[in-house]
Amino acid sequence: MKSIGPLAIEGIAFWSSRLPGWDIARSVIRGEQPAPAAPSSRPAPALLAPTERRRAPDTVAVALEVASRACESAGLAPAALPSVFASTHGDLAISDHMCATLASAPTLISPIKFHNSVHNAAAGYWSIGTGSTAPYTAISAFHYTFAAGLLETAIQVISGEQPVLYVAFDIEAKGALATVAPSRGLLGVALALSLSPKNLSRRMTLRVQDGAAATAATSPAAALVADNALAPCLPLFECLAKDQAAGIDLALSDNKILSVTLD
Repeated sequence: MKSIGPLAIEGIAFWSSRLPGWDIARSVIRGEQPAPAAPSSRPAPALLAPTERRRAPDTVAVALEVASRACESAGLAPAALPSVFASTHGDLAISDHMCATLASAPTLISPIKFHNSVHNAAAGYWSIGTGSTAPYTAISAFHYTFAAGLLETAIQVISGEQPVLYVAFDIEAKGALATVAPSRGLLGVALALSLSPKNLSRRMTLRVQDGAAATAATSPAAALVADNALAPCLPLFECLAKDQAAGIDLALSDNKILSVTLD
């Protein structure tokens, strides 16, 4: 496959239970400060009204937080952006609750729980909250979700010749499903990608290649997100935090990698 790019990284966002925000995450990755001693509960995205903010599940809270921050740092209007939302597991807490309810009292299934359980729930909240009629895509590819979503976003930028927002997130797994699909804490990341770089934009080029060895995270932040299903995203954000030219490989399948070159 030929190279995709270069693409401009116009906006970056990061939020995890131990690294609540890109500024903090970047400093911890660089070794400039320790991580906060106590984990944060979850973000409170200003996009939602207070009542909706309280009722929204963790998936929606973390996804909307990083989506909003990436658009803000890019100086792009959220309503105008096509978007790609990626999550390894979606909301396993709600899925587990629904499975337990179906097994014990199926007539008590909550319509609100159901609409929050679907894989595109966060994308739906985003489109409603921003008033966007731009298309969105929701992706899951198990262990390869982050790389698959990044590749899909890059292809959409090239084919549509317009900026695209990429949002990836995973949360704490609950109940019986946690034994087969483990994930700890909250982690969300977002990138706003375009073809027209601003003066300070980082540039990224992608290529799909044969291989199975992905780049490992090495910064002090690695241990803080290692148990989350989205942890494979961290090597890319380590490179972005260090503001250096670099190349990394992200696992795309059992025998394919997504090679990412940053300059």
